[in-house]
Amino acid sequence: MKALVCKQWGPIEQLQIEVLEEPQPGPGQAVVTVHAASVNFPDALIVQGQYQVKPPLPFSPGAELAGVVKSVGTGVTHVKPGDRVMAFPGYGGFAQACCVDAAKLMRLPDDLDFELGASFMLTYGTSLHGLRTIGKLRAGETVLVLGAAGGVGLAAIEISRALGARVIAGASSEERLALCRKLGAEYTINYSTEDLRAQIDTFTEKQGVDVVYDPIGGKLAETALRATAWRGRYLVVGFAAGEIPKIPLNLALLRERAILGVFWGDAMRRDPALLQADLKTLWEWFREGKVHPVISERVGLDGAANAIARLARREIMGKVVVFPQQ
Repeated sequence: MKALVCKQWGPIEQLQIEVLEEPQPGPGQAVVTVHAASVNFPDALIVQGQYQVKPPLPFSPGAELAGVVKSVGTGVTHVKPGDRVMAFPGYGGFAQACCVDAAKLMRLPDDLDFELGASFMLTYGTSLHGLRTIGKLRAGETVLVLGAAGGVGLAAIEISRALGARVIAGASSEERLALCRKLGAEYTINYSTEDLRAQIDTFTEKQGVDVVYDPIGGKLAETALRATAWRGRYLVVGFAAGEIPKIPLNLALLRERAILGVFWGDAMRRDPALLQADLKTLWEWFREGKVHPVISERVGLDGAANAIARLARREIMGKVVVFPQQ
C-alpha cells in the first residue's frame, strides 16, 4: 500500500510517499481501507514532534478518516468486514489502509459520504464538546470564535448557532470573514486591521462575551480574556499561532472568569458514552441542515504534505480532504 510517511521529527516538507506492507489487525483492532482522510492542525504538530502524542517512528500522519473495514481482530464485534466506517485513529490516516483501535471506530451513517465522514468527527466533536460540555454555552449568550475560518472555528460557529447563541467571529482577512458570515456569524472582526477589544465592546455594549472559543492562542488571547463578561468562560482549544500565551491570573479573579481546557481526544477516551451522545446530536443537526463541513479542497495522497504545510501557515479555510486511493 502507499502511505505518506514521517521517518523523523522535523519539517513537514520532509514527509514522503512510500510503499509499505499493509497492516494486520491485532486483538481489538480493525484494518480500514481508507477512502478519505482530512487534514487537521494536529497533523502539522505531530510530524514535528510538537504534539501531546508522539507515535513510534516511522508513522503516517492523518488523525481522522472514513472508509471500509477490510479485516478485524479478535474481540471486535460492533463492525465487520465490508462496513462503512469513520474513525479517529490519531495518526495513520494518510495511507491506503490504516489499523485502528476498534474503540475509535464507528459506523458511518448512510447519509454521509466518505469525504463528509472524514471531515466531521475531530472538528465538530471538539467544538461541541468545548462549547456545550466544557463551556456550558446557553441560548441567548454571546460567543467569540477566534480563528473562525479554520476547521474547528467554522464548526464552532455552526454549533453555537445550533445552541441558540450569538456569534462574533474573528479572523485575519475579509475573505475569511465572509465565509464566517455565510455560516451564521452575526458580527465579524478582522483582527489584522481592527482593534479586537474595541469591536467586542461595540457589539456587546461593553458587557463582554460570555464564552471565548480560542484555537489560536498567541497575542490575542489576553485581549479576548479581558473582553469576557462577568463569569465568562475562556476555552483553551489550541495554539495555532505557535505561541502559548502566559495569562495574568488576576484576570480570572476580577470578573470571576473561568479558564477551561478542551482536550477532546482524551475526554472521549475517558468517556466513550459522551462521544456517542455528541455524535448523535451532530447527526441530528446535520440532517436538519444546521451543520455541514466546509470542504475547500480535495487532493490525492501526493498533495497531503503540501496541504499540511499550508494549514500550518494558516493559508486554508475549512477542510482539505485527502483521497489515498487516487
